[in-house]
Amino acid sequence: MLARMAKARRTRPSLYFSVDIEADGPIPGPYSMLSIGAAVAGRQDADGYTAADPEENTFYRELRPISTDFVPEALAVSGLDRERLRVEGAEPEAAVRDFTAWVRDAAAAAGAQPVMCGYPAAYDWTFLYWYLIRFTGESPFGHSGCLDMKTLYAAKAGLPLRAVAKGTMPRHLLSRRRHTHHALDDALEQADLLTNLMTWPGPGLSRP
Repeated sequence: MLARMAKARRTRPSLYFSVDIEADGPIPGPYSMLSIGAAVAGRQDADGYTAADPEENTFYRELRPISTDFVPEALAVSGLDRERLRVEGAEPEAAVRDFTAWVRDAAAAAGAQPVMCGYPAAYDWTFLYWYLIRFTGESPFGHSGCLDMKTLYAAKAGLPLRAVAKGTMPRHLLSRRRHTHHALDDALEQADLLTNLMTWPGPGLSRP
């Protein structure tokens, strides 16, 4: 027991980054990541999880599209203008290099390893990781430093993953912020959700 406790205290803490992206199609490469928003949500070490104010440390960029292909329905979700982004959007390499530097600076200041988190993470991680490797050759999160909040809730609630949706969650777990499909707004909303999930003891001990 003492050995396990000592090992846990030697484990490097994690710093959680809530990340949301908006894209114009289902997969990166043929389609483009048009914006990325992120916020530092909290830090976890052997003593537990400590929430951060997500508005205190944020990142946002809008990117130039990398192809001419797009799915109109996907583009409509974000409300972003591809033609404007072709002129005003940041070059993808510059945007993801700035993002990487921001993540590493925040993680170094916290003395922790960075972890990307999303709801659900699969879509956002696919675009983010592809862009990081394609344009910089590396990821500040490694190849697996990703936490899916949907899976976290399913495991804590004892539910099948496909039964989970935000509408099925207890209201006290959800953020009071609106889900706007603006990448930074949604990253802030999801940071609140992560903190609530990380500190939630589970349904048997939840508030009424």
